[in-house]
Amino acid sequence: MKKDVAAQRIKNLPEHFFSSLVAKVQKKALTGADIIDLGRGNPDQPTPPHIVEVLCKAARDPSTHGYSPFSGLKELREAICVFYEREFGVKLDPDREVAILFGSKAGLVEISQCVLDPGDICLVPNPGYPDYWSGIALAGAKRYDMPVIEENGFLPDYENIPREIVSKAKLMLINYPSNPTTAQADLDFFKATVKFAKNNGIIVAHDFAYGSIVFDGKKAPSFLQAEGAKDVGVEFYSLSKTYNMAGWRVGFALGNESVISAINTLQNHYFASLFPAVQKAAAAALTGPQECVKELVDIYQMRRDIFVEGLRQIGLEVCKPAGTFFVWGKVPKGFSSVEFFELLLERANVVVAPGIGFGKYGEGYFRAGLLDGSERLKEAVYRIGKALE
Repeated sequence: MKKDVAAQRIKNLPEHFFSSLVAKVQKKALTGADIIDLGRGNPDQPTPPHIVEVLCKAARDPSTHGYSPFSGLKELREAICVFYEREFGVKLDPDREVAILFGSKAGLVEISQCVLDPGDICLVPNPGYPDYWSGIALAGAKRYDMPVIEENGFLPDYENIPREIVSKAKLMLINYPSNPTTAQADLDFFKATVKFAKNNGIIVAHDFAYGSIVFDGKKAPSFLQAEGAKDVGVEFYSLSKTYNMAGWRVGFALGNESVISAINTLQNHYFASLFPAVQKAAAAALTGPQECVKELVDIYQMRRDIFVEGLRQIGLEVCKPAGTFFVWGKVPKGFSSVEFFELLLERANVVVAPGIGFGKYGEGYFRAGLLDGSERLKEAVYRIGKALE
């Protein structure tokens, strides 16, 4: 047998930029160094106890030990609809406009396979979430990077996309609150997006993973709140960030009936649905007490204020995040984003994510997570300051 048996579609997958950097961090950790890892995106707080209790009770019920329907429990689909109407005033049909996902990441990779044929073009934000690229590659499609840069408020400029690209584009991925730029979009932007998509026959997929993590008393709008949004696209939501359920792998896609049907059809071939007990716990999270969400946002906002102020005091230029649990800042002059990562790892035992890993327009920036306690964030600022002296 040949050594390399991988199909061409596997070979076409983009190289995971961060894997080599993770190896460097792990090598440094083996020396016994006290590393403050701000490069990751894994929530550090536990899942709220009332959600865990529902899981435990449901797991002890033998009726949850078999397969659930491939499209998921109706109990969860209905809870999702209750949640969206309560939070955003958006009405959804639980049978035709909801797809339950094994985490929103899976859905964001699947959608390209659902709607793109080989040679089709997908518009993606740059910098943006690297896993968008994977689904496009698996579909044999092509990607066109939309610059989301500071001069435009980290929003794509649809007018600057070449007409020959727009005419061939079939799918567009957007993400607000944005990972990695932390920028927010308003409802007017989503209305403009709907108009652009309708005029050009483009399907919109909005990644709303950080929809609940917005600061300073503000609330992030849902793409589906824009009139006509269901006609042109879908929105992806995750319980990972809102309820600290990252390891539970529960997400959902909502909106356009045809796109949702395609996602459910693909998943019928891939999966046999989520563990029913997890689905019941997810329903409880969405419809139960929501004080835990506000408390979580307050924690991140406190950390944001401490960390951003500290970084500014040591001379770094940092955007004050409107949302997400990240900070997006400029690397010091004279450094590339990878060189800055290496400097901090070697001299400060601090890890940040180089902006270039999110696309070429991320060069010159770094992303740091607010996923450690306030004292550790202060310590990270101190170490970074010493390393830069």
